[in-house]
Amino acid sequence: MEEPNRDKPESGLNGLPLLIWCVVAAFGAYFCMYAFRKPFTAASYQDQSLWGMGFKTVLVTAQVLGYMLSKFLGIKAIAEVHPHRRVVLLLALIAIAEFSLLLFAITPSPYNLVWMFCNGVPLGMVFGLVLGFLEGRRHTEALAAGLCASFILADGAVKSVGMALLHLGISEYWMPFLSGLLFTPPLLVFAWMLTRVPPPSAHDVAARSERTPMNGADRWAMFRRYAPGLVLLVMVYLLITILRSVRADFAPEIWAGLQADVPAAIFTWSETAVAAVVLVLIGSLVVLRDNRRAFFAGLAAALGGTVLVAVTLLGLQEGMLSPFAFMVLHGIGLYLPYIAVHTIIFERLIAMTRDRGNIGYLMYLADSFGYLGYVGVLLARNALGPAENFLSFFVLLSWVIAGTCFALLVPCWRYFAMHPATQVRSS
Repeated sequence: MEEPNRDKPESGLNGLPLLIWCVVAAFGAYFCMYAFRKPFTAASYQDQSLWGMGFKTVLVTAQVLGYMLSKFLGIKAIAEVHPHRRVVLLLALIAIAEFSLLLFAITPSPYNLVWMFCNGVPLGMVFGLVLGFLEGRRHTEALAAGLCASFILADGAVKSVGMALLHLGISEYWMPFLSGLLFTPPLLVFAWMLTRVPPPSAHDVAARSERTPMNGADRWAMFRRYAPGLVLLVMVYLLITILRSVRADFAPEIWAGLQADVPAAIFTWSETAVAAVVLVLIGSLVVLRDNRRAFFAGLAAALGGTVLVAVTLLGLQEGMLSPFAFMVLHGIGLYLPYIAVHTIIFERLIAMTRDRGNIGYLMYLADSFGYLGYVGVLLARNALGPAENFLSFFVLLSWVIAGTCFALLVPCWRYFAMHPATQVRSS
């Protein structure tokens, strides 16, 4: 039998202190999770190849396969999880991921690739658990933007940590495990902070609707009600996830194509600039109290991001942008649609329609197909043979995805604008 007051921790926080507490707890917890997932991508693993592919690509593919499986499992698991179980589940999942990195370090190569798959499986559910603490609030956009800033910043920061450990003489195989150990103490602090986050207030529920666990019937009913629009959104998210993942996992190779000298700190500085701009742009939409206007503002941000990516690619082609400016502007354009889905579009869709549901279901529906697409791109690229210059592959992929996403977002906008459930304005 569940304890009734567990879902309502007595934090004593409200107003601005509560908002700050939520952002710090969510940002910190998810930032630390990245130290268990991404540092290995700072290494090259050039001493090993497998099945005609570079071993790093094999490892990235193995982890993404595990991460993708986790997203499909999360469609059910995250949609159904009860609030008081989130933190315990979060810590258990990260502990499994860290143990997998230990086994990765002590298992001979190439047999250790199975442990990178095992590392990805638990970590794919962490985002949904953390996001569950933030959704359904009057300031969800700002809170979720803070959470999403964590994975933009963390992606570069943990690569810098991983590269620094390599420079200290740590082997490529032990570096991922030691990176996770460094971030375990702060992770425990942020997890404790999450346990003190109270549920949405009555005012939050009135403004954004109540968020409840969803069973299979609930999930199918929501998908069927908005199927054409959701399919278009999932397709856009799939493509953006592919581009975002290529940029993240192969950042050292992209930077090497842009300039000869690549200092370890450049990953952190470029992604910090991206996070700052995206955080301000997306977080500012919290001022739109009308849920319908905010929903379409999120779609507008996504459209604007695809245009910015195209403009940035032209700037690089014409020699008008430095490598740092290109990576920052490209990142802003890429992350605008990616973060808009995480923070605004799904959140305001539920708030606007007042449907029974939660963001976790919609996010994991999109994420599962996003990572499935990324696995396909990794395998297809290697089937065509190794590229002399990874930057050329990245630029071509960026052009294709930016143009296709723009073409998909236009009918998506029209579908939701004409849907009966979106005709009633809500505040």
